Amino acid sequence: RLVRAVPAMLAAVAFSFALPAAAAGNNPFPSLVGTWTGSGTAKFDGGKTESLRCKGYYTSQDSKENLGISIRCANASAKVELRANIVDSNGNVSGHWEERTYNQSGSVNGKASNNRLNLAISGGISGSMQVSISGRSHSVTVATSGPSLKGISISMTR
Repeated sequence: RLVRAVPAMLAAVAFSFALPAAAAGNNPFPSLVGTWTGSGTAKFDGGKTESLRCKGYYTSQDSKENLGISIRCANASAKVELRANIVDSNGNVSGHWEERTYNQSGSVNGKASNNRLNLAISGGISGSMQVSISGRSHSVTVATSGPSLKGISISMTR
C-alpha cells in the first residue's frame, strides 16, 4: 500500500515544511534554506500505520519569493524522491511538485497566517493539510479521501 500512496502524500508534506509561517514576515522562505530531518507516521484504512524517515533540502531560487525543495523519505517498503518549486505572494502560496520515483505530479494552493498553514493539495491525491510551526520544528497533519492512505503526520527539525 505504501509504495502506491506515499508519493503524493509526501509531496503534500514537502509543501508544508516549505511554508513555515506568515508570522516570519511576508516571506517565510529565506529562513528555510538548509537541511531538515524528521520522522512520522502514515495511517492507512483499517488503522494500520507505518513509520517514515525524511530528509529535506531547501534552496533559494532567483528571488526570496521562490523556494526549491528536494525531499527524500523512506521506510522498509518504499523510497520517495520529491522535487518542487513554490511561490509566496503576500501570504498566498502556490506551486507545483513532482515525485521522480513514481512519476506523479500536482499542485498546491493555500494561505499562510501566523504560525499555521491551511492548504489544499491536488494531483496524484486530493485533500487538506494543516501545518503548525513552533520555533525550529514543523508539525504536519494531512487528511485525504484516498481509498487506502487516510493521513500522514510528520515532524522535522534542523
